[in-house]
Amino acid sequence: MNHELLAVLEYIEQERGISKEQLVNAVEKALAATCQKNLDRRAKNVEAKLNRSNGSIRVVAIYDVVDAIDTYVEKDREGKEKVKDKADEQITLQEAVQFDPSVKVGEQLRMEITPKDFGRIVAQTAKQAILQEIRKAEKQTIEDEFKDQVGEIVSGTVRRYEHGNIIVDLQKAEAMIPAREKVPSEQYMPGDRINALLLRIANKEKDNKERGRENKEDGLILSRASREFVRKLFEREVSEIHDGIVEIVSISRDAGSRSKLAVRSNDPRVDPVGACVGMRGMRVKNITNELNGERVDIIPFSDDLARYVSNALHPAKAEKIDVDYSSATIHFYVDSENSRLAFGKKAQNIRLAQKLIGGDWKINLILVDENNENADDFAEEKQRRTEELSSVLGVSVETAELLVSNGFLSLEGLSELPEEDLRAIKGLSSEDASVILDKIAQSKS
Repeated sequence: MNHELLAVLEYIEQERGISKEQLVNAVEKALAATCQKNLDRRAKNVEAKLNRSNGSIRVVAIYDVVDAIDTYVEKDREGKEKVKDKADEQITLQEAVQFDPSVKVGEQLRMEITPKDFGRIVAQTAKQAILQEIRKAEKQTIEDEFKDQVGEIVSGTVRRYEHGNIIVDLQKAEAMIPAREKVPSEQYMPGDRINALLLRIANKEKDNKERGRENKEDGLILSRASREFVRKLFEREVSEIHDGIVEIVSISRDAGSRSKLAVRSNDPRVDPVGACVGMRGMRVKNITNELNGERVDIIPFSDDLARYVSNALHPAKAEKIDVDYSSATIHFYVDSENSRLAFGKKAQNIRLAQKLIGGDWKINLILVDENNENADDFAEEKQRRTEELSSVLGVSVETAELLVSNGFLSLEGLSELPEEDLRAIKGLSSEDASVILDKIAQSKS
């Protein structure tokens, strides 16, 4: 059996490129851990050594030799004190001399504990250790291969669906588009070509240790719903963006429906919007085709905040725009006709404009109309929406009014918002954000 183990390790070294020494160390650690669990006597320090020449294995437990085993006091979960000893680390001289007559106090006793029926244990443990080491090496190979492509667009073939996730074959590795990173309106069949943003390389064991919470994702994680996917598509299609002549300042997106991009030029001779649109609109058309018809609004960025907001809320036209720096609020005055354009379908236009401007700024739509009935109707509709949202979410009217003012008129609209964007809404407390997230989770379950 031991000679067979050496042969297996050598074969794996040649076929998989994993060093024999790395495999031997993994097997030794696994054997030591297995033997440690099946000892008649407790042992904290156990070593297993595999002879690289003949394949023989020797397992020893290591103890500090003392006159008397030390004790210490430890509190349990209920706070009660219990006296414990260090019998898993120490051995008395009286007992130690039975195994090694020459040993003295202060030295270490290496007690051989190699099991008699070790062949079966070696076979099972070595197999598990080798497989684990192979998986670890494969993960490292994938990470080395793709680490420089994180944040870039990769192409692959749809292989299958697993629990709502899309598994994509990238030739050198498989990747996953989690359900939350898919565009709801897009449908793919096995064999279809697909482009996506390489979002990150997940390591389940490492992530769980660092974050302190369970993470079920492992390997290459892709996204088609990310705002950065749109950015990379423009970088790929528009040479001026790739070369740094035109800059994308900000992006807001409702994946599958609509995106807004704010762009500016670092060269006064280059029109940033025209560069993105391209000759006869071919550049932006190629991008919308990749996004399966998602509408893309390209607006010119401006350092003048009022003009920037006006551009962001296009096609709505303002009667007047006031910027209140003390409250970080932009008051956008519109008539009844333009109020509908400013809000857009399901308040999408104002919501995306709010995200595009970002920071702590809040857009406040104010209706101005010579016909007071229209103004009253607008106020009544806003009040009705506020009360409905307050009831559905279980939050105060003031919190619901804040959400409506930011363009969120329903639970459905809020459910499309990433958690970090929701918590970033100015004036929304963390407690209210948690309540809203719970409601969203309940509506999806």
